Amino acid sequence: MAETKDGGPDLLGLRQQIDALDRDLLDLLNRRAALAQSVGALKKHEGSVVFRPEREAQVIKGLKEHNPGPLKGDSVAPIWREIMSACRSLETPTRVAYLGPAGTFSEQAALGYFGSSIVHLPCGSIDEVFRTTTAGAADFGVVPVENSTEGVVARSLDLFLSTPLFIIGETSLFVRHNLLRQVNSLEDVQAVCAHPQALAQCHGWLSTHLPHAERRPVSSNAEGARLAAMDGRLAAIASDRAGSEYGLHIVAPAIQDDAHNRTRFAIVAHPERQPAPQASGHDCISLVASVPNEPGAVHDMLVPLKQHGVSMSRFESRPARSGQWEYYFYIDLQGHPDQDNVAQALRELRQACAFFKILGIYPLDSH
Repeated sequence: MAETKDGGPDLLGLRQQIDALDRDLLDLLNRRAALAQSVGALKKHEGSVVFRPEREAQVIKGLKEHNPGPLKGDSVAPIWREIMSACRSLETPTRVAYLGPAGTFSEQAALGYFGSSIVHLPCGSIDEVFRTTTAGAADFGVVPVENSTEGVVARSLDLFLSTPLFIIGETSLFVRHNLLRQVNSLEDVQAVCAHPQALAQCHGWLSTHLPHAERRPVSSNAEGARLAAMDGRLAAIASDRAGSEYGLHIVAPAIQDDAHNRTRFAIVAHPERQPAPQASGHDCISLVASVPNEPGAVHDMLVPLKQHGVSMSRFESRPARSGQWEYYFYIDLQGHPDQDNVAQALRELRQACAFFKILGIYPLDSH
């Protein structure tokens, strides 16, 4: 190996070491893939499912805890998700439905959660994601459920009531909105096309910089980018990925009003085809409930949580549309039904409710 004057390896020597390690890594990855194929054969014989979110969450958690560095802990999860995605694809293709077209944050969330070795099923609406997954054309769906600026995504919450889909995982994204256009200029923009949530999240910037431009809601931000690529009078609000996909200039980067804007996504599946994840030690239960319209009913609904020491991390209300001023309450609880105190709290909570439905049991986001 060549050396520098001080006796250390030179650039060529370091590159040769990296090349040798890369070959060793490839050999190890192929050995891992062969083991994954053997696991897949056993699962097929037993009739069990390929994807276990709690198992993947435990693997990543363990690796991050034992990471000696200098690789940063935040880099471990995406690397291993890609490794597990590639190995999983050798067992069976994973079909994932999400709000399309290409370049949406929903697609980015799907890739971040499942890795890139998936069958892409972009859908034209959140309703279509639910329909495709319910019908079995997709193994999983990815739907937005909450934004840190604008709150819940109402359509997703409403569809959980009318479909059998079950939440088996979650992931969240830092949402960075860019103004995209054919030409690198703000002049003569007649309309800005984006999903209604994105238009709301960029209200302040649009009011200051494009006060006279129409704000045109479309089915997704990527659809807005597609339209802007076809018409020079239009601009879009979308990700840099969408800008690259449709050949658009980033006229103004990061125009969201909240610099820490994040969107949370639910990973959904049909319970007959994908069982609820087992306890991972860091879990969430999502449910929806309603109570009789009488004094103290909401208080009585929450008492079991306090009595059994179960923490509530989310509480949202939605009109029940009954005309009687009744509401559905969407609640996230920390824990898993395998825990005795959680199971007892759920039993008593169910008894206090006029309507009760568990929407999902899943490991919390490890990204």
